[in-house]
Amino acid sequence: MGGDYGPSVVVPAALDALESHPKLSLILVGDETMLSQQLARESRSYDAARVSLHHASEQVKMDESPAAALRFKKDSSMRVAINLVKTKEAHACVSAGNTGALMAIARFVLKMLPGIDRPAIVYSLPVNVGQEKMGRVRMLDLGANVDCQGEHLFQFAVMGSVLAGAIDNIPNPRVGLLNIGSEAIKGSEAVKEAARLLSETPITNYIGFIEGTDIYQGKADVVVCDGFVGNVALKSSEGVAKMLIDVIRREFTRNFYTKLVALIAMPILNAIRSRCDPSQYNGASLLGLNGIVIKSHGNAQRKGFKQAIIEAMLEVEKNIPEKIGSEVQAYLGESKAV
Repeated sequence: MGGDYGPSVVVPAALDALESHPKLSLILVGDETMLSQQLARESRSYDAARVSLHHASEQVKMDESPAAALRFKKDSSMRVAINLVKTKEAHACVSAGNTGALMAIARFVLKMLPGIDRPAIVYSLPVNVGQEKMGRVRMLDLGANVDCQGEHLFQFAVMGSVLAGAIDNIPNPRVGLLNIGSEAIKGSEAVKEAARLLSETPITNYIGFIEGTDIYQGKADVVVCDGFVGNVALKSSEGVAKMLIDVIRREFTRNFYTKLVALIAMPILNAIRSRCDPSQYNGASLLGLNGIVIKSHGNAQRKGFKQAIIEAMLEVEKNIPEKIGSEVQAYLGESKAV
């Protein structure tokens, strides 16, 4: 029921996901009348046995405080969906709703994995890896934890490495710590402590500090930072991308001759748009929880929300929480031995 569009995007995206993944089944949680009406508007046929409705009488508003949502909205679509994960009626929850509320409710209901202190929001970003295709980098944390200690950043590194290895099929993901320079003397005490912890254990393929300019160049498969730095970096990147699109559009429509050039360049522009389409990277995972919760961008359209569902499905297939738990326990065992 959340996000900018609610059922008008979620329902068709859900049916798209069902069409392309025959083993998938979905539970649509929310106002049953609204969901039924939206399903009735769909002109295509679908396997009704793989779609069920679960009524929830309340909604969490996008501007509602996480504390209020947690305390007073116990029958919200968000709370009910996460409860279904806790009771094993669902394997994962996908929501485009209020991020803070989703994090607070998920942490309260599902609890943290043993050995993990805080959940982290991880998102995929496009990176330039060659002439033929774009790669991706997993970046975390992107806003869940504003103030972090070195141990927290270390845990983020382990979780991100597990996710990249399992979902992106990277045998030994390269993990970099985002810093203001590559020299060992630079950075906050938390970043330096995280670097020490990562350097002393073989649990991840730690490659050292990387700078903001390195994020999109494919130098690392996982980029680790605290939530304040990560969120600013993400929003700044989105702002730069929007500015460039606006400038290009304005220059190509300046006069008759630039419009003619735009027409000639259209195949290249379309290729760039396709390769950098943000919808194919939609679906941020809330890592560290004892369950799978995926946050879709609030303004995601149908294609983007479908991608968030697919991300959830892949994490279920790869048993991401279990793998994170085992990696962390292996590290804790090594620490005790030392």
